[in-house]
Amino acid sequence: MNEFMNVLSTKLAPKINKVNRNIWISVLKDSILQVLPFILVSSFITLLGLFSNIFKWWPDLSGISNFTFGIISIFVSFLIPFNMMEKKKLSKQRLISGLTSIGLFLLLTNPNLTKNGEAIFQFSFFGAGGMFVAILCGIFTAFVMERFGSFSFFSEDSVIPDFVTAWFDSMLPIGTVIASGWLFVDVLKIDVYKLIIQLFSPLGGIVETLPGFVLVMFIFCFIFSMGISTWVMTPITTPVFLAAIQANQMNGASKIVTSETLYSAYLWIGGVGCTMPLVLMMLFFAKSKRLKTLGKAFIVPSIFNINEPTVFGAIVWNPYLMVPMWLQGIILPIIVWVGLKSKLGQIPSSVFQLWYVPFPISTWLTGKTFGSIILVLLVFIVAAMIWYPFFKLYDRDLMEKEIEEVE
Repeated sequence: MNEFMNVLSTKLAPKINKVNRNIWISVLKDSILQVLPFILVSSFITLLGLFSNIFKWWPDLSGISNFTFGIISIFVSFLIPFNMMEKKKLSKQRLISGLTSIGLFLLLTNPNLTKNGEAIFQFSFFGAGGMFVAILCGIFTAFVMERFGSFSFFSEDSVIPDFVTAWFDSMLPIGTVIASGWLFVDVLKIDVYKLIIQLFSPLGGIVETLPGFVLVMFIFCFIFSMGISTWVMTPITTPVFLAAIQANQMNGASKIVTSETLYSAYLWIGGVGCTMPLVLMMLFFAKSKRLKTLGKAFIVPSIFNINEPTVFGAIVWNPYLMVPMWLQGIILPIIVWVGLKSKLGQIPSSVFQLWYVPFPISTWLTGKTFGSIILVLLVFIVAAMIWYPFFKLYDRDLMEKEIEEVE
C-alpha cells in the first residue's frame, strides 16, 4: 500500500495538477463556472414553481428560467476569449474578443434568413445543448485574437488616439474569425453547429451508460482523494450534465447522469464521495480525540453538502480513507443507476442546482416521490457500510498513537 501511495503522490498527482494548471483548462473551467449564477437563478425559479401546486393564483415563472438557463451558451462563448485575453495581459482585446466569439457562435447556428432580411434563430441552440459549440467558438476566437495580440497598423509613437488604433487593429482578427465561419456556413454549406454536436454526442452517450457513469464518478472520487478538485473536470462534464437535464426538461427524456441526480437527489450526500456518513461516525462513534474534534468541525458544512473541509482535513493522502472513497465512486453509482432504471426513484426533470439544500429535502424537491426517499436512504446506508470498517481502523490507529503520546 505504501508503495502504491508513493506512486500516486510522486507520479500521477503532479501530472494531473499540471493539467489543472494549464492556461486553457483554467480558462475553460473559469468561464463555465462564471455562468453558474444564471443556472442558480433557474434552479431557484424551479423551487418557487412548487408553490403553483398550492396556490392556483401563483404566476408562471418559467420565462425567467428560460432566459437564464436557456442562453448560457452565448455567455460561455463570450467569456472564454475574454478570460484568455485577461490571462494573456491583452486587456485591450478582451471585450472585442468576447463579442467576436458571440458573432461566430450566432453565425454557426445557421439561422434562417427570410426574404425580408430577418434572421430566425432556434432558441434551443443557445442553451446547454450548444455548450460544446460555444466552447469551440471561444477557443478558436481566443487563439486568433492571441496571435494578433501584438499586431498593429500603427507605430508606438503614433499620434492617433489609442482607442482609434484599437479599432483598426481589431479589424483583421475580427475579419479572420467571422470569415472562417462564413466560409463553412455560406460557401461550403456545412452545418458546423450540427457537425460539432454530432462529434461530441458520443461523449454524452458514453456517460449515460452504466460503465461510463461509474467511470466518471470513480474519477471524481479518485482525483479528489488526492487533493485535486473535481472542478478540473468541469469543461468535460458540465456541458454533458446540462444538456442532459435540458433534454429531460424539454423533451421528457430520461437521462440519469445530470448534476441534479448527483448533487441534489441521490448520490453525493454531504459532497463528492458521499462523506456525510463518515462525518457522523466521527462525531458520534470516534474514540480518538482527533476524529471527535474533526467531526464537530465538519458536521455543519457537511449538512449543506460542503465537503472540502472533510476531504482536505481527513481524506486527502490518507490510505485509511482514500480507498473507501474510491469504493463509493464505484458502488454507489451502480445502486443509483439500478434504482432509477427500476423506477424506484424518479429521474430529475427540472434544473435544480441548489446543491447546498440538505438531503433528503433536495431529494424530495427533485425526485418528488416516496420511492426517491427510499433510494437516497439506501445510498446512505450502503455508503455508511463502506466507510465503517475503514473508519474503525483509522480511529483505532489514532487512538493508539494518542495513548503512546500520553505515556
